[in-house]
Amino acid sequence: MKTHTQPNDVPVIAPVASNRLISLDAYRGFVMLLMMGEVLSFQHVSQSLPGNGFWRFLYFNQDHVQWAGCSLHDLIQPSFSFMVGVALPFSIAGRMAKGGKFGELLKHALIRSVILIALGIFLRSLWSNQTYFTFEDTLSQIGLGYTFLFILGFSKPRTQLIALVVILVGYWAAFALYPLPGAGFDYAAAGVTPDWAGNFKGFAAHWNKNTNLAWAVDKWFLNLFPREQYFNFNAGGYSTLSFIPTLGTMIVGLLAGNMLRSGKAPFVLVRRFVVLGIALLALAGILHFTGIAPVVKRIWTPGWVIFSGGCCFLLLALFYGIIDAGKHKRWTLFFVVVGTNSIVAYVLADGFGSFITKTLYTHLGQHYDQLFGDAYSTLVKGALVLLIDWLILYWLYRKKIFIKI
Repeated sequence: MKTHTQPNDVPVIAPVASNRLISLDAYRGFVMLLMMGEVLSFQHVSQSLPGNGFWRFLYFNQDHVQWAGCSLHDLIQPSFSFMVGVALPFSIAGRMAKGGKFGELLKHALIRSVILIALGIFLRSLWSNQTYFTFEDTLSQIGLGYTFLFILGFSKPRTQLIALVVILVGYWAAFALYPLPGAGFDYAAAGVTPDWAGNFKGFAAHWNKNTNLAWAVDKWFLNLFPREQYFNFNAGGYSTLSFIPTLGTMIVGLLAGNMLRSGKAPFVLVRRFVVLGIALLALAGILHFTGIAPVVKRIWTPGWVIFSGGCCFLLLALFYGIIDAGKHKRWTLFFVVVGTNSIVAYVLADGFGSFITKTLYTHLGQHYDQLFGDAYSTLVKGALVLLIDWLILYWLYRKKIFIKI
């Protein structure tokens, strides 16, 4: 990555002319469609058809694993975070080419961070009686780390890599040094049991649900805000502090973005992404099965950053290899329509899905979704909701209306 220095010695990325990479929009669109696809509720179909392995498989991959491990659904948030990092070098270069200065861009990054955090809180508060202050959702987690990522975007890749290592090692050490629950620990007050199947044994127990450092921080931090009731634990084990390793995931994406702007031949980059992806998966496997750093998405362990980073590199290799390197772009419209307006897609899925669902029942009747029987009712309803969401995004795409933060 080429850089030059302004008179005030602030390093900046030299603008480099480049065409928009359709693969990035398609990858982002694919990820958002996975999230939007929750309305299909494969869980309902699977439970209505017990013993059907096909629907059980789809259900597993449309839900988060209870603690350790990974499903396809678990890759949504890291992919979204990874893509924020990938896009940043292109964004900075584009703004600089228009005459943007570091101070102006930093101000924009700070505003973007605040908006992302506020939007995350707003969406989580839609069905609450008062503002529900929570910071573990995707938008808030990205917002909490985005300004730091932006500043790193002006540094050399070596500095970015050092920052990544410091974050992972430091976060790992903080959890490792936090004391394990004592004999008198009240597991019920933490929403778990000492014999819960998801609990790790031995050293890895430092990353058990609601008995770890991040849980302890949230018991203090979240109760600083007005709440309907005192915060004792997050039922899913999610935590505010995960924004720190989420920043690590965004840095992994930033490094990938630097590679894409390096001028290397496309298939050279594809091979590099594949090699890096496999290497990271192997490293994560070693760390997990030795108990040194378990792979847990819900608290975004360093092991998860490495594992999900490997998956993201492989997915990037797939989309970039087929679309931009292989020049097969015609089929991408379905994904690109969503990927170019990912914030709108997120808000549609997370904030207005229930409104659209209620409207369909109002106008099509209370039993329209029973067309193929109750077992498939969520597929009928969900498919219509997805179609409406996509048509809204397609209209925005045709009108060239792209909502950015």
